Amino acid sequence: MENQDTPQIITHIEHNLNHSLFDCKWIPCSAKFVVIGSLPKGSGTIEIFEITSGEVRKIREIERPNSFKCGTFGASSDVERRLATGDFKGTLEIWDLEKSTQVYITKEHTDIINSIDAMGGSTVNCGAPEIVTGSRDGTVKVWDPRQRGKPVANMQPVQGESKRDCWAVAFGNSFNDAERIVVAGYDNGDLKMFDLRTMSLRWECNLKNGVCCAEFDRKDIPMNKLVATTLEGKFHVFDVRTQNPAKGFAQVMDNTTKSGTIWVARHLPQNRDIFITCAGNGQVSLWKYEYPEQRYRTDDKGAACGVPGKLRRLQRMVVSTQPINALEWNRDHQGLAVATAYDQYVRVLVTTKLNLQ
Repeated sequence: MENQDTPQIITHIEHNLNHSLFDCKWIPCSAKFVVIGSLPKGSGTIEIFEITSGEVRKIREIERPNSFKCGTFGASSDVERRLATGDFKGTLEIWDLEKSTQVYITKEHTDIINSIDAMGGSTVNCGAPEIVTGSRDGTVKVWDPRQRGKPVANMQPVQGESKRDCWAVAFGNSFNDAERIVVAGYDNGDLKMFDLRTMSLRWECNLKNGVCCAEFDRKDIPMNKLVATTLEGKFHVFDVRTQNPAKGFAQVMDNTTKSGTIWVARHLPQNRDIFITCAGNGQVSLWKYEYPEQRYRTDDKGAACGVPGKLRRLQRMVVSTQPINALEWNRDHQGLAVATAYDQYVRVLVTTKLNLQ
């Protein structure tokens, strides 16, 4: 019998749409969310839904000639709430959803933008608002939405090196106005950490499987933990507080869930040590990272060396018959999440008893 304090994952609302869904995001400070996707004829849609009395109701739709792949509100303030999107043709656009108009457009990528992240819009003393995009063209570009046209940073292979498909990008370590880090994951298993202050490659490793998602537990603190999910049902949690010159970061890896690709990992906004993973068999798993007694030790050369913690699975639940390709927790209501899957459903999930963990 399960402990009474065990969290439960409940599917609160299921809503079927008649096209492919790729991403979903809560509109900040509201009961609304956007769903980003692609119609069968190849055009892209941004749909805005509102939750009212246990149901979702579509209140607006934007259609464009190119399919959208990903989106984020991170570079916009909670008042403006502008959505940045990446599409299949490599175009980055920023939208004013109230007026259904485009306020920024640039096409510097030559292929699909697989992943997008942004920050600085609603935080104070954590640097400028910036957007990062990762593309199949092998480049990772950082944009300042206040500057039109060209990216402010561009990470790409040197001439002669093969270009790898970039599947995942994430910001982190942005705890003041100078520091900021971008992590990028690639289809060959490479995970690279770029320091935007020094414009250098700070660390890299290979996870032996394509990296589908990467996320820091918090973007606006000195970097603490990083989760990277891969193909073949594996995910890695790195303790990125302590970097050893020879060994890099301590990590713990889980591959117990025989569930195909782990598409997404998302940390709970109210508790950075709890995160959820979404798998290729439609299963969501809730995890807690438990720190070791000492987070670092000194090696024989006198350098600090990180000590990995342990992972404890709190709950798991199959909510879909197809892979869950996107999920986002609600910032204001603990345990509330929205998720999209390849079965063309958008779901509102509720996870209980998270305050007891």
